[in-house]
Amino acid sequence: MALRELSSLEKYLGLKKPNKYSTQGDKKVPVLQNNNGPPLVGLGTIASHLWLEYRVTKLDGCTKEDTKAILKDLNLYLQDKVYMAGNQFTLADTFMYFGIHPIIVDLSVQEKEQYVNVARWFDHIQRCPGVRHHLPPLVVLRNRIYTSKHH
Repeated sequence: MALRELSSLEKYLGLKKPNKYSTQGDKKVPVLQNNNGPPLVGLGTIASHLWLEYRVTKLDGCTKEDTKAILKDLNLYLQDKVYMAGNQFTLADTFMYFGIHPIIVDLSVQEKEQYVNVARWFDHIQRCPGVRHHLPPLVVLRNRIYTSKHH
């Protein structure tokens, strides 16, 4: 099951070369054989590694045109997820939060509303203790209780 999830995540992220996975133990814990160091063990660890690879190869240094496609893809990915990898906060969320922060800063509220799942995820992550550090909190979505003349 975990190997299928990792392969699906790899395909979704559009990473160029597929990784080689194996399992260890009775619980079939996934293992990523890494040529540059020790193997990575565990679904959360490997998924975080894949998100870091995505950030470095696709997100960091992307053009304005690429940004919209990335946000659209992330919005779709986060449609039924609270976190980037698994069911709890991981390094993947931290990697992506700091990678996407400069993009979110430059979006208008109306643009952020086009990517409601990314905005929801971003707002949730920025409120996690110890994540933001020196960054100010960003207003991500308007409160729907008020009319637009109050904004």
